[in-house]
Amino acid sequence: MEELAYIPSPSRGVIHLGPIPLRGYAFCIIIGVFVAVWLGNKRWIARGGRAGTVADIAVWAVPFGLVGGRLYHVITDYELYFSSGRDWVDAFKVWQGGLGIWGAIALGAVGAWIGCRRRGIPLPAYADAIAPGIAFAQAIGRWGNWFNQELYGRETHVPWALHITSSEGGRIPGYYHPTFLYESLWCIGVGFLVIWADRRFKLGHGRAFALYVAAYCVGRGWIEYMRVDDAHHILGLRLNDWTAMIVFLLAVLYMVLSAKKRPGRETVVEPGASDDAVEAGGDTEAGGAGEAVEAKGTEASGDEAEAEAESKAEDDADDEAKDEVKDEAGSGTKKS
Repeated sequence: MEELAYIPSPSRGVIHLGPIPLRGYAFCIIIGVFVAVWLGNKRWIARGGRAGTVADIAVWAVPFGLVGGRLYHVITDYELYFSSGRDWVDAFKVWQGGLGIWGAIALGAVGAWIGCRRRGIPLPAYADAIAPGIAFAQAIGRWGNWFNQELYGRETHVPWALHITSSEGGRIPGYYHPTFLYESLWCIGVGFLVIWADRRFKLGHGRAFALYVAAYCVGRGWIEYMRVDDAHHILGLRLNDWTAMIVFLLAVLYMVLSAKKRPGRETVVEPGASDDAVEAGGDTEAGGAGEAVEAKGTEASGDEAEAEAESKAEDDADDEAKDEVKDEAGSGTKKS
């Protein structure tokens, strides 16, 4: 049965620019990273940090996150790379897909901790600033699965069904739930939820990041349940479902304990940033005062010049009057 409406899959996920392959999966990851850093920088500055700090720490966090995401995928799906007839070299081919968000966040946090420690910045404050950006980055990154025609759900006939055309890797062409799209939309909602809650409740000390983690786990749980790709099962549930439940409970527990132990938000997120702002403000005030003094000096000089001109004019008038008196007196003497 041919569907009247559906989401088409791209005919290919890579375009070759000469010898250089341009892969849709990689582009989605890169764009997501840029969005996360851009938004994180804006939020960091709003919290009192310096511009550029988020990008400097991301230099550590992003590579660690990519390695962690790949490690989680390879370890949990080891049979794809190390079983009979498989090539273990494929474990390094990240561009073919396969990044586990759990490993990416875990090892990415280690990289962020290293970067924060080098800058003397508390990791929870940094995590709060970048939390919504990570959610939006995930929303963008999920479209990489669309380019690779992977991680789709059960077969369906809904108008927004995803049309899978590839038969590689055991795929069966047909119409399936676009779970990549469901997760992308869910992550967008999570990002806006964190932004709203952070403004409304002044979340601090890592609680905005914990809210992102908890909210994401809720969505990942039901979306994971819809997927049909091969996965390890424990007590009838996919491994990622168990991971989502455990991480959700840990995130909620952290939010509760953190709110009791350290209520409110950090007053200082980056040492020295406030001093820079004060110095900048002081320079501006000093410059303004100097200009005012100079203006007053110019005004005073103008007043003095004007007074001197008036005095000279009065002296000239007196001299002329005296000359006229002398002339009249001389004329009277001659007549007499």
